[in-house]
Order: sequence, then C-alpha cells, then structure tokens
Amino acid sequence: MRIALLSYRSKPHCGGQGIYVRHLSRELVALGHEVEVFSGQPYPELDEGVKLTKVPSLDLYREPDPFRIPKLREFRDLVDVQEFAIMCTAGFPEPRTFAKRVIKLLRERRDEFDVVLDNQVLGDGLLKVEELGLPMVTAIHHPITFDRRIDLAAATGIRRKLSLRRWYGFLGMQGKVARAARKVITVSESSYADIVKDFGVDPDRIEVIHLGADAEFQPPTAPRVPGRLLAMASADSPLKGIDVLLEAFAKLRTERDVHLVLVSKPQEDGPTIKLIEELGIGDAVEFRNGLSQTDLVALMGSAELAVVPSRYEGFSLPTVELMACETPLVVSRAGSIPEVVGPDGLCADLVPPGDVEALRDAIAALLDDPERRARYGAAGRKRVDETFSWRAAATHTAEALAEVIEQKKQENH
Repeated sequence: MRIALLSYRSKPHCGGQGIYVRHLSRELVALGHEVEVFSGQPYPELDEGVKLTKVPSLDLYREPDPFRIPKLREFRDLVDVQEFAIMCTAGFPEPRTFAKRVIKLLRERRDEFDVVLDNQVLGDGLLKVEELGLPMVTAIHHPITFDRRIDLAAATGIRRKLSLRRWYGFLGMQGKVARAARKVITVSESSYADIVKDFGVDPDRIEVIHLGADAEFQPPTAPRVPGRLLAMASADSPLKGIDVLLEAFAKLRTERDVHLVLVSKPQEDGPTIKLIEELGIGDAVEFRNGLSQTDLVALMGSAELAVVPSRYEGFSLPTVELMACETPLVVSRAGSIPEVVGPDGLCADLVPPGDVEALRDAIAALLDDPERRARYGAAGRKRVDETFSWRAAATHTAEALAEVIEQKKQENH
C-alpha cells in the first residue's frame, strides 16, 4: 500500500502525535508498505525509509515564543491570514488550516497514494479526500471534549471560561469529520466509548488498535535512585493531575526523604510553578524536558516508582513505556489507564482521580514495600511484551487500511 499519513503537528519526544507518527510509520514500512508523512511544525523524527513532506504553518505556538506575532513577509496566502486571525480571536487554528494546506498537496498527487491515514487532524478540509478518489481512515486517540470539560471545570472567572470555549471551538468541526470518516481507529476501549458518546460516530465504524512501546524501552541495568518519584505530563494542564500529585508529594515530604522529577516544561508564571512555591517544595521538585529517547529511557528506569495522576487519558503511552522499563506505578482510575495497566495490584496501584490523600497513601505504601515494587515491575514488563507492540499496531492498522481500499474499489465498480 501507498499510505499518506497526515499529522498537523508531530512533536518528537512528548505528546502522543509525533511518537505515534514515528513508530507506526516505521513499522508500516517494515511490513512492506510505502509511507509518506505530511506534517506541520514541529516536524517529526522519522526512521529510514519513511518520507516526510513538510506542510509549513506560521508556527504560532513555537518555543520559546508561543502566540507570537509573525512578520508581514511571513504571510504567504489567505490560509496564513486565517491562521493568524483565529489565534488573535483566542481560537486554535492548526487543525483547520493544516487540512486546507494538505488537501491542496494531495489533490496534486492523488495518483501517488492508495489511502489516507489522518492522525487526529479532523479538519473539515479533509472531507474532500474522498472526492479525490482516496479512502480515508482517521485515528482518534481520544476526543478533546474531555480536555475541554476538565479545563472549564478548573477555570475561574467568566472571561477565562469564554476564552476556553473559543479555544476549543474546533471541536464541532472535528466531530463532523469523525462522523464522515470511512473508518475510525482508536487506541482503547475507553476512547471507543467516548468517541461514540461525544462525537456521535457509528460504533460499527470504529476499531480499537492498541499502541506499543518502542524496543529501546528496557529495564534498567543501573540501580534505581532511592526516593525518586517520576511523572510524565504537561504540567500546566488540569487534565494531567499534576496539581494533585504535588499536593500529595508535599505531604510525603514531611515524612520521608523523597524527590520528584517531572518530565515537563511548565510556564514560568503558570499554575504549577505557583503551586510549588505555595507548598514550599521547590527544593525537591526537578523539571526535565527536551530529552532524547535514550535519556528518557534511562530516566524512566532510574525512578523507584512513577505516578500517573491524570484525570483522563485516551491511552497513556508513557504508562506503557514505564511498564516496559519495569518501573512500578501508582495511577489514577481514569479513562483508559485501568485498561492499560490491568487489574488493580497487577503492575500498579489504582487510586481515584483527584484524591490527594489516596494518592499519598498509595505512594507511601509502595515505597515501603520493595518486594511489591519488584513484582509490579516484572508484571508490567510481561504485560507490555504480551499486549503492547508497535509491530502489532502496524499490522492491525494495515488491515484496516486495506479494508477501506477494498470498499472504495467495490463502490467504484
């Protein structure tokens, strides 16, 4: 098959989009398929044999100057103008404007591909893909309706709530495109149910295909660092529950010698930094970001335990990667996390999302039980080996793509 894989942004080492694009495309190529990735900034890191077509945007959210004002010479066409205008009116334009740009490219090259795989762009421009004679499958990791609900619940003030509603204005468009897609791939049974409920997609057109852990994620060869706790999350997103973890950690710090590493880059004046200052734990919290995968594997394997305090996850790929590193876990009973880690007590302790005391108690109990930590780590690794692999994900994805190609052929005859 000749596959066009679309991703409006593909940050290489954090967030699910760039990781999904890299590993899935590599394994699809290994299975004998041709894959060309069409991506906006930040561009993905791709493996040998995978082509990349850059679809440049104005890159309005780039570090270190997000929400930047572009120079006049940067504007190339009316799509750029629309992108800037939506940002200036508090919206998030990237899915919409990427879809407009990429459909132009696909129109010129329609004969070079057999199928389009959309990585949760869900821009309304993609509704024209089928008109080009190409069947489209879309991958939805989870409906962003959950992010919106949790952000709105955490927001204070009418102005902030109105701003958030405007920011998430793209969701109506995404639901429309999801309902029109020939097939939807999602990553967990939890996300399957949420896509049906929130986006109104026909459940018969959704297929669950789990993600995997890259082979580089292996158990450590060096001793773990005593008292080191680890969490991987976007620190300033209420969805990720870092505020709950920090409050639980502050209580633990009064009882024992522990320190917390957060793989994240918080805003300098954001809520996470402010909460750390309020709790007086700045000397015991460390942030890491921009890590290579090799450094990330080493860090995951260095912790005595890791915490996933999210209020919701569509899949939680970092949880699988931590399990691959035999790192014992304390996790929230939220979204797909229980589905990923298996029954309570198999390779993780599960606590109610948002419950500071339950989280503190679970972390303390696991820190005090090295035998159970070792058992959880070994069970986590075994579960990854049996259930979560990128080769399996690519094999099932290829089957889904082949199915829609055959459907399209039947319709044309």
